[in-house]
Amino acid sequence: MYPIDLLPSPSHIFNDALWVMQSLYASRRVSNELHPVPADFDVNLHTNTGFLPPQPLPKLQEPFDVWEDALSQAQKVLKLGEDLLEEHAEERAEGELWRQRIRSLPTLTTETLHQEPQLLRRAHKVLAFLVHFYVHSIPPDTRNGSQSIVVPLSLSAPIIAVSRVLRIAPVLTFADTVLWNWDLVDPKQPATIENMRFGQELFSGTEDERNFYLGSARAELIGVQMLHIFNDYHNLPNVTDLSSISKINRLLARLNTVIQEINASVQSMRQIVDPHVFYWEVRPWFNGSGSGSGPSAPVWIYEGVDDTSKLDLSGPSAGQSSVMHALDLFFDIDHKLRQRRYPAPSDANKHADRGFMERMRRYMPGKHRDYLAYIAEYSRPIREVAQNTPAIREAYNTAVTTLKKLRDSHMRIACLYIVTMSRSTTPPVGCPMFAMAKRMEREAAKSGPVTGTGGNELSLLLKAGRDATARTVLKH
Repeated sequence: MYPIDLLPSPSHIFNDALWVMQSLYASRRVSNELHPVPADFDVNLHTNTGFLPPQPLPKLQEPFDVWEDALSQAQKVLKLGEDLLEEHAEERAEGELWRQRIRSLPTLTTETLHQEPQLLRRAHKVLAFLVHFYVHSIPPDTRNGSQSIVVPLSLSAPIIAVSRVLRIAPVLTFADTVLWNWDLVDPKQPATIENMRFGQELFSGTEDERNFYLGSARAELIGVQMLHIFNDYHNLPNVTDLSSISKINRLLARLNTVIQEINASVQSMRQIVDPHVFYWEVRPWFNGSGSGSGPSAPVWIYEGVDDTSKLDLSGPSAGQSSVMHALDLFFDIDHKLRQRRYPAPSDANKHADRGFMERMRRYMPGKHRDYLAYIAEYSRPIREVAQNTPAIREAYNTAVTTLKKLRDSHMRIACLYIVTMSRSTTPPVGCPMFAMAKRMEREAAKSGPVTGTGGNELSLLLKAGRDATARTVLKH
């Protein structure tokens, strides 16, 4: 490689040539500090599953198999309570019988699971699905006007216990629905997207729900390539000599390609998930405490907990994807508007939920959150290196711009699947027509902005994230 190959545009020839000449004489400084490895954070690069475990979660055995049995039964008999009108007497009776059985279950202690990570994850997933099945199968007119729903001790106590060990929110999360919700088509073969069956547990029983989890997981597995790139960058002995600069440029080019692949995967969701089915049959099950129906949404009370309001109970969201958080932290995307960047944030940006991304990390497994903190605290942040190194600035800006395009695509998908569907007046094919029409009438009567499953104003949130990404691009 010749120094001239690393020079940027002619307008910066003098300054950049001076920098290149200095780097020619820079010594290779090899760091003696010991870096953690991804495996320390339950990030599986050797199996190329990343934030997904290397193997499917095994089913729980006695005495915890009563939870497994309850979940299996729930998927057979329960329906969304808000779609059960008074004339649906049989379905209402089946639902109430299932909930009575849940209330009568023994309150099991979970200490025997605490040293088995895979069983702990399984316990969290099963309990979280049970909590959401319990809450959302209750017909609203049977609550006697109450603005709260009590989650019984048989569920609240064990999910709180396993969540404390995993350091994750005691509610359904992205990890439960995507990262931990799969098995192998052929157990003798490795875990690859072609050999994984997603949607091991489903609320609606539809292929659209299964494909929604598949599409989300595909982006996660593509993102494993990012994690390899981050690891390669962190393992560079230094970032100042010409050889290192050349490697960083190649890493950024690879990263740009990976982001493009994730973008293509996000856009392909339209071919495998029907927006009507997702919005009306799948998404309502995801809503957490106080979210999904505006001010009228019931608040959940976990029996045995002194103050449930202190718990994180929003429910699953794409904002809980550790892969996307890792990418943001690697690039130093300033979602909280702490830094002065150009162009200045709009008034809408300022009014968006600037703590959303940070809050979503509380819904991740604790070790994954530790990994994100490790990336955020790395001593050689790539944006700072790109600011000080003209020869890699263009590659950095290209990758950030591609990430902004990914966020543009996400906004279009969210608009189609949530905003547009929230104004829909045509029931999806296959739904109980009258009940669905009634629910659509109730939705149409609501005022105010469309919110995500976490209760945040969706358009403001997505625009703020996109604009924060655009402001990350460095000036030439």
